[in-house]
Amino acid sequence: MAASWSERLIESLPVANASYHRLILAVGPARSGKTAALNELSAARGWPRINVNLRLAEPLIDLTQKLRAVRVAGLLEDLVRETPAEVVLLDNIEILFAEELSQDPLRLVQNLSRNQTIVVAWPGEFDGQSLTYAEPGHPEFRRYSTPEAVVARAVDTAPSGMSSAPEESE
Repeated sequence: MAASWSERLIESLPVANASYHRLILAVGPARSGKTAALNELSAARGWPRINVNLRLAEPLIDLTQKLRAVRVAGLLEDLVRETPAEVVLLDNIEILFAEELSQDPLRLVQNLSRNQTIVVAWPGEFDGQSLTYAEPGHPEFRRYSTPEAVVARAVDTAPSGMSSAPEESE
């Protein structure tokens, strides 16, 4: 019997914790079970699950577009750092891809994962080499070759540890 997605994420912890970026990406399309897996981990392990869209939208709403782009990384870092847990679960990260914020979402979560293990529900695809968000031609499209993270896909039987430096192309 195949392990559940939350079990595979737990099995990924030793590899992630031994890496420079202690980052696990739970990659899958909408409705593939990412949120359910993170909720299960939160309930079973007591790890905080942060709804990034919800938690960032409120402090960003009253800022100008320019200030939003300047402040979003610090606000996200504050959200994660205020949780003293060994592992933090980030869900609903679509706001980080917003064109007007001018951010590199993978780099943001990699920076967060240098001192704390971060598990991110990544809405997109991973083909074994390239991590993507959105479809080519979409204004928020991102492609990263060999992301420096442990990747667990919705259809995988085992997580993939990637060690190459991330590259972004559009």
